[in-house]
Amino acid sequence: MTPRLSVTARTAGPGVLPPLRPIPLGGTGPEDVVVDREGRVITGVADGRILRVPPRGPVHVEEIARTGGRPLGLEVLPDGRVLVCDAERGLLRVTPEADTGSGSGSGSGSGSGGSVEVLADRVAGEPLRFCSSVAAGADGTVYFTASSRRFGHQEWLGELMERTATGRLLRLPPGGGEPEVLLDGLDFANGVVLAEDESWVAVAETGAYRLTRLWLSGPRAGQRDTLVENLPGFPGSLSRGMDGTVWIALAGPRPRPLDWLRRAPGGVRRAAWRAVRPLPILPRPATRVLGIGPGGRVRHDLRRRRAGYRMVTGVYEHDGMLILGSLLEKGIVVCELPGRA
Repeated sequence: MTPRLSVTARTAGPGVLPPLRPIPLGGTGPEDVVVDREGRVITGVADGRILRVPPRGPVHVEEIARTGGRPLGLEVLPDGRVLVCDAERGLLRVTPEADTGSGSGSGSGSGSGGSVEVLADRVAGEPLRFCSSVAAGADGTVYFTASSRRFGHQEWLGELMERTATGRLLRLPPGGGEPEVLLDGLDFANGVVLAEDESWVAVAETGAYRLTRLWLSGPRAGQRDTLVENLPGFPGSLSRGMDGTVWIALAGPRPRPLDWLRRAPGGVRRAAWRAVRPLPILPRPATRVLGIGPGGRVRHDLRRRRAGYRMVTGVYEHDGMLILGSLLEKGIVVCELPGRA
């Protein structure tokens, strides 16, 4: 039985996700997707490349930089530069090749594309591992997540199974400096998004099937609560769309065995992870995204079974479309947003 959403997040019923148009990238695992000022999709793939491609018209894939690691979450800044959470190298800032004035690039980790700058790779002296998702405020403050202090990105399933709850939400002040830990003990910290007025920041706790909110201003500043809970799948990346809608990529439905395992003693969880660690990961071939309002009520519940596109980890609304990314697939997909086409 599919778990129900919480009372504050109920919706009238699911909708059908329109047909998906694939855009091949020549790379695997475009985990997150964002759109730049010119309306082009930017994503990162497993070999470290940051790619740019138009969402409509002929497919033309450009490489704009190489991080030298594994790029995950992305955020486009007002000046055109791109924040990148690299699971191996930390929080980076990329200046796309077209904006550098040179085809060779410069700076630490740059490849044949644009320049790559490391903004943060340690927290309180500890190496920053599994840097996952990022959002930037209007004043230049950067909010980003680290999913686990025990597991790296290639062993993300181990974090879900062992339930170490060592994820963190971090803040980097304008102009750089030492990252500040805003929330600790998160259950697989993942996507992060700011409210339209930046009064709060929300983080996806993938292992807990919820979005946790931290108030940044107003009478509740500094308080933590739950924006939405008991989600029907694993929340991945988050993004903000029209009318303050928060889009949630659901990487997969909730499996009963995992729900049971996560309530088992620690020794059982660790033994189960050792047993499945060598096995291939085969997520169900289903695609689903949610769009919730600022109060946690579901505005969109869009799904397509047997879509041929698995493990949706990124979602972004742009120009009447939804753009989806995946940790496993070899490209992104685009579809019309129902009611906005």
